[in-house]
Amino acid sequence: MSSAGDRPILIKKIKKVSGGGHHGGAWKVAYADFVTAMMAFFLLMWLINTTDPEQKRGIAEYFAPASVSDSTSGSGGLLGGTALGQDGSKAAGSMSVTQQLAPQAPPDAPPDSGSSPNVASASDAALAAEVSRREAQEFQSAAESLRQAMQRMPELAELSKQLIIDQTPEGLRIQLVDQEGRSMFDQNSARPNARAQVLLRAVAQVINRLPNRIAISGHTSSVAGSGRASTAADWPLSANRADASRSILQQAGVDPDRVYSVAGKAGSDPLYPDDPSLAGNRRIAIVLLREAPVLPMDTSL
Repeated sequence: MSSAGDRPILIKKIKKVSGGGHHGGAWKVAYADFVTAMMAFFLLMWLINTTDPEQKRGIAEYFAPASVSDSTSGSGGLLGGTALGQDGSKAAGSMSVTQQLAPQAPPDAPPDSGSSPNVASASDAALAAEVSRREAQEFQSAAESLRQAMQRMPELAELSKQLIIDQTPEGLRIQLVDQEGRSMFDQNSARPNARAQVLLRAVAQVINRLPNRIAISGHTSSVAGSGRASTAADWPLSANRADASRSILQQAGVDPDRVYSVAGKAGSDPLYPDDPSLAGNRRIAIVLLREAPVLPMDTSL
């Protein structure tokens, strides 16, 4: 038997592998790149879903090239083979390209005067049409307000048949007409009676709602069987009645500066031409005048 000292000595060498064992550590780098790419992808998806089309267009324009040249001649760069002129950035070649792209006017075309008369006239016509439309709406609203007021107030309801409201080329016309046995003025008198004063105050409330100027005219009827539209006394009588109506309107709050005209027309403009002697021809007509739109001055003169 051999002794313990005769046993062979075994030396075990352990080889250490650095970097994570059997597969190494390269997979960690690849995994980190994959996670980063996925994060960027989901971030891009989120941005696409949260931006509106206008923002997307702005982002696209931001990343678009600053200058695109379709020219294939020369160097193919920004200048495309052209040379800069003496004015710095104003290249002669670029200027010529711009001139070629400009449309050519036909030889028989009239010279450009800066603005087209058709366009200017169309603009003025559109302005006038819009002003007329709005004014008609305001007149309609004012007429409805006056009719409603006459229905609500007992002292005016019975006088509704003596009030005629219509729109004419001159504007909104409000007429206070006589009826048989229900006159607005005493015979040969220029002062409105109590019935006419109530109507005039109601009309004044409508007038005060609009900025338009007013024209007041007085009318009389002709004498039955006389064959004449009016007598010499009818002219001053109709004018005095119109002026007395103006005074009542101003007492009710109508601004005196808004009175454009006060006229007496006697029997020259009957409401019922077939029978000028009817009581309805005796009336006071108040017209809220249509205002012409303010047009720009014609500088061509």
